[in-house]
Amino acid sequence: MKKERIKLSERFNYRKLLRFTLPSVVMAVFTSVYSIVDGLFVSKAVGDSAFAGLNLIFPYVMILSAIGMMIGSGGSALIAKTLGEGDEKRANGYFSFLIIAVAVAGAVFGGTGIAVLRPVANLLGSDATPETVKQAEVYGFICLCGLPFVMLQYSFQSFMITAEKSTLGFLITVAAGLLNAVFDAVFILGFKWGLAGAAGATVAGQAVGGIVPIIYFARKKNNSLLHLKKPRCEFKSFVRACTNGASELLSNISFSVVSILYNAELLRIAGDNGVIAYGIIMYMSTIFFNTFFGFSLGATPVVGFHYGAGNREELKKLKRMGFVIVAVLGVGLTALAEALASPFAKIFATSQDIYLMTRRGIRLYSCCYLLMGFSVFGSAFFTALNNGLVSGAISCLRSLLFQCGAVLLAAYLFGLDGIWLAATAAEVFAFAMTMIFFAAMRKKYGYGGKTHDKTLDRQEEEMIE
Repeated sequence: MKKERIKLSERFNYRKLLRFTLPSVVMAVFTSVYSIVDGLFVSKAVGDSAFAGLNLIFPYVMILSAIGMMIGSGGSALIAKTLGEGDEKRANGYFSFLIIAVAVAGAVFGGTGIAVLRPVANLLGSDATPETVKQAEVYGFICLCGLPFVMLQYSFQSFMITAEKSTLGFLITVAAGLLNAVFDAVFILGFKWGLAGAAGATVAGQAVGGIVPIIYFARKKNNSLLHLKKPRCEFKSFVRACTNGASELLSNISFSVVSILYNAELLRIAGDNGVIAYGIIMYMSTIFFNTFFGFSLGATPVVGFHYGAGNREELKKLKRMGFVIVAVLGVGLTALAEALASPFAKIFATSQDIYLMTRRGIRLYSCCYLLMGFSVFGSAFFTALNNGLVSGAISCLRSLLFQCGAVLLAAYLFGLDGIWLAATAAEVFAFAMTMIFFAAMRKKYGYGGKTHDKTLDRQEEEMIE
């Protein structure tokens, strides 16, 4: 029996919220396949220099890619709020304009990124071997050529959920990931293209994730909430979308900056092997982070819709359920990371030294998952409330200020082990700040204490009439 589609306007319980967000969780986790599959093929079939080069330049590519995530997540919050207010035509106008903006931004930032690629690679690899820097340039150039595709794919991951088409979004992401894996095998093992083959396979998969949704939403007959129509070119609304999604941009930029800092400290302490070990740990961390991020991404349009509709009681319930879910996920993922430390390290490690370093790193790093979900969900919650300032503050504090401070201090005090423990220290401070923001904003948004539900008032008025 086919399950009925869950609508944004419904009242949610734990089961319904998990059902609604599950496709976005799997979609976000599956997105991790790109870098992980590339890393697996490169580490086993190309060599350590190529693997180190991939991990060296990847943060730079992600900084530029994050523009698509910013417009997608911020735009989705704006569109969901507009749908909650009952203005479907205006919502579709925003949607169409934002898709055009993402494609144009992808071309502009991709070209700019290529223009400065060589000096950036030399700067990031100042302590690396010349071959590692050369490989980084190769991977970065090809990935930046496909930047419009990856930015579109990231934005559609948010828009699909708002359109109540998260399952379709998941299927497209799976297809893109499988295509990436197939081309990795063909280009690297078959054609012997090395790291260039890995980058080409990634771009091919991203093209599917960026183009197929455009074809779907451009069709006149589809039963989604969103359609590509005449764009609504309002600069003010575009700025609002970017402001709403600034937290996602800051989070990704901060993650990339912190990765660069990690790589610099690891090159100083442990050389290329340290960069390789950190890259392996980040493969696991990306999967686990995307689990929290996928749930938060799926919940964002629900929160935004009910905020636009004035359903304060539903906001309170969604906040409470979100906290419980990320707490349970945190315990489960931490236990899973500890259990998988040894086998996961063995999959990618190309020497005993790298294996031992990676295994210990995973075990020390994994404590951060206990609290990670609270700040991720908190940032997404305020994005849905169209409060980009608070959302951005949570993301920036968590993923940049606290992380950078912790890495520098811990590396100085405790060396290599301190680097692995820095993430946990940063998450403790991020959790505290997130709770402070929630407490400070509870009266403004009505998700704490007694609430006033406009929907219930309207129902009562109708019954009286």
